[in-house]
Amino acid sequence: MERFRKLCASRTFILFLVIALLFVWGISRLFYFQIVHGEEYSEKAKNQQLSDKEIEARRGTIYDSLGNVLAQSATVYNIFIDPSNITDTNRSVIVDLLSGVLEFNSEEKQKLYEQTKAEGKYVVVARKVEYNIRKQVADFMNADENRTYKLRSCIGFEEATRRYYPYGSLASTVLGFTGTDNQGLEGIEAYYDEELKGVNGRIITAQSAVSSSIMEDYETTIPAQDGNSITLSINSSIQYVLEQELRDTLEEYDAKGTYGVVMDCQTGAVLAMASLPDYDCNEPRKVVYEPYLEDIREEKDKDKKAELESAYVQKQWRNFTVSDTYVPGSVYKVFMASGAIEEGIADLNTSYTCTGAIRVGPEVMHCWVRQGHGHETFTQGLENSCNPFFITIGQKMGVHNYFKYFDGFGFTKKTGVDFPGEASPQYYKENQYGIVELSSASFGQTNNISPIQICTALCAVANGGTLYKPYLVSEIKNSEGKTVSKTEPTAVRQVISKETSQTVLKMMKSVVDNGTGKNGYVAGYNVGGKTGTTTKLGESGKGEKDKYIVSFSAIAPTDNPRVAMIILCDEPCEDLGGGAVCAPIAARVVEEAMKQLGVEPSFTEDELKDRSVSLMSVSGKKTSDARNALKNAGFSVKVVGDGDTVIRQSPSAGTEVPKDASVVLYTESNEEKTVTVPDFSGLTIAEANRKAAECDLNMIISGNDSSSSLVVAYKQSEDKGNKVGIGSVIKVTFKSTQSALD
Repeated sequence: MERFRKLCASRTFILFLVIALLFVWGISRLFYFQIVHGEEYSEKAKNQQLSDKEIEARRGTIYDSLGNVLAQSATVYNIFIDPSNITDTNRSVIVDLLSGVLEFNSEEKQKLYEQTKAEGKYVVVARKVEYNIRKQVADFMNADENRTYKLRSCIGFEEATRRYYPYGSLASTVLGFTGTDNQGLEGIEAYYDEELKGVNGRIITAQSAVSSSIMEDYETTIPAQDGNSITLSINSSIQYVLEQELRDTLEEYDAKGTYGVVMDCQTGAVLAMASLPDYDCNEPRKVVYEPYLEDIREEKDKDKKAELESAYVQKQWRNFTVSDTYVPGSVYKVFMASGAIEEGIADLNTSYTCTGAIRVGPEVMHCWVRQGHGHETFTQGLENSCNPFFITIGQKMGVHNYFKYFDGFGFTKKTGVDFPGEASPQYYKENQYGIVELSSASFGQTNNISPIQICTALCAVANGGTLYKPYLVSEIKNSEGKTVSKTEPTAVRQVISKETSQTVLKMMKSVVDNGTGKNGYVAGYNVGGKTGTTTKLGESGKGEKDKYIVSFSAIAPTDNPRVAMIILCDEPCEDLGGGAVCAPIAARVVEEAMKQLGVEPSFTEDELKDRSVSLMSVSGKKTSDARNALKNAGFSVKVVGDGDTVIRQSPSAGTEVPKDASVVLYTESNEEKTVTVPDFSGLTIAEANRKAAECDLNMIISGNDSSSSLVVAYKQSEDKGNKVGIGSVIKVTFKSTQSALD
């Protein structure tokens, strides 16, 4: 009996010990799962019980100042697969379907095959495909003959967005572009990314043990919040003309780059901004500039080719006008003149005799005209871009006054323009100037500043002396169209007086009328300008022979300024200054800007004499009456056919033609007589007129209309070799080729 009791006690103890151990083990496991790995297993449980899909927010639209869409987002689709539902029965069908529609190569197809065997329930196999691709896949999935494969449980679609740029490369170095995750990477897209990108939403759905969605009552949707839309101050018409002219010049002079900024001088709004070579925003990683492509094609080493391509892509993205600095050269003389007049150091009666050089301490500094300009007034000194004259002005001002206006015009700080990567100016501090540095700085050398700084300062000269902060975005609206913010002009400081401003504007107008900037002339508008040439600095900090940046700054109209601009050409292949290379661009941009801003031309008597007229209509009239009417209006007439009634005329009614145009009258329904357009390039105005007359064509003169033999044609509205009807009007643009490396 005693033995039995001991046995029971022993067994009870063992049972208790087992239960205790099991209890401790259970508690420890519970601690392990809930405390040590609680978050991990909780997350796994949620993933098994809930389906969480992201709803991508639509990025805000970017408009120009005219309401044109420059960037917008459209719906596209991600295609995903659920590997847990893919079997050996339908795997090959799925792989063949998707790789075929998506045009996968063999490596991509193999990767897709491996993805169908992956763990998990959600693998994206294609991102941001167009609707037609989605439809091809969906149609195959829903076809009756394919229902046995149960593809709908294996392949799915989710909405996404893709960024589109309707105008391709227009304003590309301003707009920038977005990445694969819809984030802004360059330009306005990057600077205003937080405003544009919006907030993604979610769809959270309860699902069964076999991962099928259950009852909509268990679905929660957090809607996406679309991004704000942005309106730029950029006028796409002015932007287009600026880019077109810069592109032509880039190609004509085989330049390293051409750049330009156009601003509303009364507000600081940027109306146009371009840096070429540029790129297509829809394909930002594609090299498009032909000289770059030639270099890439010539490189045989695979790694070096890839490096070269990457470097050129980066160059195409870069906005020189904001992100780089350069030595401004003689365009800076406008600001020197402003400071000198404001301080009473010089006026329009101040004069100087230029001998071609001036001694400054131990150095001799030369004028770009080595024989000198002789005796000249202050206005003539600016017209001639005379370096010794402005050296004497700088020495009279002294370091303190020089630096006062250097700082006042904003050249010691970034402008604060709403654009990423603005370059900091590189300049001598006030206590670093000696007589040589001051003299050099007085005609635009020594210091490095950015084009946007130059243009901002020009606006101050133009508008009566107020320096405004430049801006690119004028308004931001939310997805409901309500205004979130609106940019108001921000005055930084008063730099010069209104009287000084008006005096300098007259001097700048004289540069275009009589000086180195004659190619900036635009009939009907008073244009002020200043040419500039900069010798580029090498790695040693010394000038590189035959490497220049040439430029032209302009303000128009000088009697009531509306726009200011700076145009630059980096390393043109010919030794020509800004007056020959850049001023013609400025003239064309001024012409378009005045049109866009509604500024009516005011022609002088001489301009009215040469101005084209709108051709009257004589179609349907008796031939004799039509001939008499045209001759009485000063036109010459040529009749084609023996009919007694005019069937049609060339040029057509309403066309702008020269006052002495030749008009062709057709009196029978025979085919139009044509002529081959000649090449006018390099011809003087007189030579081009003769050539046009020989070909039975009418010519309208544009650009520099001086009768000088140095003024030659460089652009024509119809390409040489084209066939046009006799009597057609060809617009030929002229410019002076006189070199002024000032």
